[in-house]
Amino acid sequence: MAAIAGLGLTEVGKVFGRTSFELAAEAVDLAARDAGLSLADVDGLLINPALTAPALDLTLARRMGLRDLRMLTQLTAYGASAGVMVAQAAQAVDSGGADVVACVFADTPRSEASSGADAYRATSLQARGVRSAETAAGLTSTTHRYALAADRYMSTFGVTHDELGAVAVGQRQWAELNPVAAMRKPLTLDDYHASRWVVEPLHLLDCCLVSNGGAAVIVTSAERARDLRQPPVRVRGWGQAHPAPPLRAGSTFGLTTGAKASGRAALAMAGLGASDIQVREIYDCYTYTVLVTLEDYGFCAPGEAGALAASGALAPGGDLPTNTGGGQLSSFYLWGMTPLHEAVTQVRGQAGRRQVAAHDTAIVSGNGGILEHHSTLVLTSEAAA
Repeated sequence: MAAIAGLGLTEVGKVFGRTSFELAAEAVDLAARDAGLSLADVDGLLINPALTAPALDLTLARRMGLRDLRMLTQLTAYGASAGVMVAQAAQAVDSGGADVVACVFADTPRSEASSGADAYRATSLQARGVRSAETAAGLTSTTHRYALAADRYMSTFGVTHDELGAVAVGQRQWAELNPVAAMRKPLTLDDYHASRWVVEPLHLLDCCLVSNGGAAVIVTSAERARDLRQPPVRVRGWGQAHPAPPLRAGSTFGLTTGAKASGRAALAMAGLGASDIQVREIYDCYTYTVLVTLEDYGFCAPGEAGALAASGALAPGGDLPTNTGGGQLSSFYLWGMTPLHEAVTQVRGQAGRRQVAAHDTAIVSGNGGILEHHSTLVLTSEAAA
């Protein structure tokens, strides 16, 4: 069985003057050092290129001086990519295809002259095919499209803005305990309601941050990981789903996501159920995606996650600790590496003031496109394994 043995995170946020290649190389080096390995030990490299040019590509290996790799590829499922990379790395290790695989993401969408939102808006405006018709109809950003999903979800299940706001407030409480988090100022529900509309029904504080930075993990065998520097984090289960729900009446768009099939597969592989999971690290590009993903994973029935958030169950001291580093809403946004980084930190028991008492099992979600791609990982400690 494979395990995550190393974790690397560069400076994140308003990090200017560095390329994605430089950040990625630093992240991989940090992850190898964290594990107690050298770059010479790495014989596999999986690269997740982001949207901002110049995006990462296979030349990262040559630039880093990596030689004689047994596994090298670049892949993307957008925000679901981290889970896909770890699953592929685990399969390579389990089959003998590679011994030490680094999985890395880095991006620099922010600049001193423009916001990260501008970079993602530009990408949306470059849409081709059917999606270009959506753009012509006025859906000029990712947030426009997620606003449709959130509105349908809210109107179908009676979910309120107070309940969306409870997600933002609870995750800010976690971020206050995280020294890496970008947003550590206390947040109230009144602050949430006072934040400007981006696209109704989504306020500014319903939307994730945009960050520059890089993150990496090292995947190797559980046997080898036991002899390395950090507590091994077992990769017990994984799953993917790519439903690509159509934007039309009669579809399930907005009401359910690929988390349902992906989560079912990952939990079944791990031999666990939702009730066995102690830590939830959910892809939170928007507050809405936290709620619908929790429901799809089986932590509550459809339409009930908003009430859970409002009860404080997801926040510090709650029964269902979720996005314990502050998530992408309040900590940093490095696609699927954000929830993965926090899950590994929690399972290791190295989260400091925000450490969850029961932390032997964690579920990690990744969400890409407009609810089009989903990945799930189930991670456990050695004790749980």
